[in-house]
Amino acid sequence: MKRTVWSLVADIVIVIVFAVAGRASHAEALDLGGIATTAWPFLAALVVGWAVTLAWRAPARPLRTGVPLWLVTLVGGMLLRVLSAQGTAVPFIIVAAVFLLITLVGWRVLARVIARRRRRTPR
Repeated sequence: MKRTVWSLVADIVIVIVFAVAGRASHAEALDLGGIATTAWPFLAALVVGWAVTLAWRAPARPLRTGVPLWLVTLVGGMLLRVLSAQGTAVPFIIVAAVFLLITLVGWRVLARVIARRRRRTPR
């Protein structure tokens, strides 16, 4: 249960950091309302991704959970942005895809590598 909660928190933080970084790179206000406006489509898609992938069963697995979660978060977030009349320019889609892939899957890869090293290292 502890791993599941920390995994979900990590994913939420990643999406919020994505929204903050995006707003900062465009010199947009970093107030709570602005960040929420940018982040909500991806946070909603992330929650759907957790449900669709049953992420709580293997929250730290890069291929089983990370990759499908990335795809659902990216595609769902973009669809929600379109439905809410927010921009989805091609450069934004590319940046979002790369950032979310590196972070949502990347932390899971790092966690797996660390766990394997710990198992191999005698104590």
